[in-house]
Amino acid sequence: MVISGIGIGIWGAFLIFVLLMLALDLGVFHKESHEVKMKEALGWSAVWIALALAFNAGLFFFWNAIQPNSPYTPAEAGQAFLAGYLVEKALSVDNIFVFLVVFSYFQVPPKYQHRVLFFGIVGALLFRAAFIAAGSSLLTQFHWMLLVFGAILIATGIKMVAVKDKKIDPDKNPVIRGVKKLIPVTPDFVGQNFFTRINGKLWATPLLITLIFVEITDVIFAVDSIPAIFAITKDPFIVFTSNVFAILGLRALFFALSGLMGLFHYLSYGLATILVFVGGKMTLSYWEIKIPIVISLLVIVGILALSILASKLWPPRTAHSTPQEA
Repeated sequence: MVISGIGIGIWGAFLIFVLLMLALDLGVFHKESHEVKMKEALGWSAVWIALALAFNAGLFFFWNAIQPNSPYTPAEAGQAFLAGYLVEKALSVDNIFVFLVVFSYFQVPPKYQHRVLFFGIVGALLFRAAFIAAGSSLLTQFHWMLLVFGAILIATGIKMVAVKDKKIDPDKNPVIRGVKKLIPVTPDFVGQNFFTRINGKLWATPLLITLIFVEITDVIFAVDSIPAIFAITKDPFIVFTSNVFAILGLRALFFALSGLMGLFHYLSYGLATILVFVGGKMTLSYWEIKIPIVISLLVIVGILALSILASKLWPPRTAHSTPQEA
């Protein structure tokens, strides 16, 4: 059986790898709830990045064997994966800011934050897989969807610059309000549990409400990030695998950067520029105007480098603290 030119065995092997890494992460390395310190977070970030780069190198060497009839050369496949991975990794920085606000709002103890993010990422993987399948089908059957996706990306990029100081009020979210009507919520955390029983009655804990809100925000971000990577490549396997590796490293990136977010104050402008660029690239592809993948990769890397350099050269005038508890 073949799915989008890739044998079912390849898909299966990759999914088994993902499940194995998730099982090792929660079942072995983070079996006991604890606060993730900077050193541990940096170590895990290095592991996830190394795995992604190793997979990337594998595409350069084995792409023809994986997908013999692909329109991409091995070099183009490797470049597409790397560009997609960088875009998803960069956009995940915005997720980190939202996670900081959510954890601060619900006053989630640091030692329980990894558990919320772990299950949040499991849900994110399922949602992303569904979105990628739907997006691939839409782009295959309806060529004009390129214009729709391109417009979404350009509008999002402009909005990132125009709308500042994002405010989050989970209590106004209809999903959260609906959950609270269906099941009572304990006023305090009950260890790392999402549910507990009081006098034989099932109660949700604030940790479950936090998890639900994390899932909601990821769905919202996926609306932007999935079209962004489809603007780079329409190959479902490359889209999915680059997304997965970026998401798997999101938790470690969160704990590594949560205390440093204020130092990258120009990064949002870089992300906005990237979204406008890839949105324009996707729009042009509707008229069969192609921008080579290697050019896209260089532009993305250049924009990220310039935004980080600008943040370093021109630091914010007034120091501001993140909502993360010390």
